[in-house]
Parts: sequence; C-alpha cells; structure tokens
Amino acid sequence: MRKAEFIEVVASKSELTKQDAKKAVEALFETIYTTLAKGEEVQVGLGTFEVREHPEVKGRNPKTGIKISIPARKVPSFKAGKEFKKALNVK
Repeated sequence: MRKAEFIEVVASKSELTKQDAKKAVEALFETIYTTLAKGEEVQVGLGTFEVREHPEVKGRNPKTGIKISIPARKVPSFKAGKEFKKALNVK
C-alpha cells in the first residue's frame, strides 16, 4: 500500500476529508521521525520504533577486493507489538 492509498483508507475510516487525513498521516510520520532523531523510542499499539546504532566495521569491495571501512551509523528499527502479531496470525 502506498502513502496515497493509506491516506484514502484513513480518510474513509475516520470520516475525514482527504486533505485532513493527509495532514494527520504526515503529522504522525513527522512525529515519529523527530522523536527518533532525538534518540527516543516511540511506542504505539502497533509496536515500538527505535534507533539502533551499528558500529564501524571493516568490509571489502566485492568487485575490486579493496578493503574499506564502513562508518558507524544509526538505523531505524521496528519491533511489532503483541496485538499486531496476534492480528496477523488470526485464522
């Protein structure tokens, strides 16, 4: 599902206009981004969004074989909540 389709579903389920639903969805995403950028985690009924740090590692270019250093970085992570997992496994 693309963002535009997601906004349409939110609009229809919440009885909001598409413009208001778009603002709400974008506000949700922006809130998650800024909270994670501060180093905090976001816990919602869906699960937990957090930032994980990957240390610097040594790698190599598979084409040339030259060894390189891959810098440390932060990556977003999501861990599904119990209710979310339960909803996916309903038969």
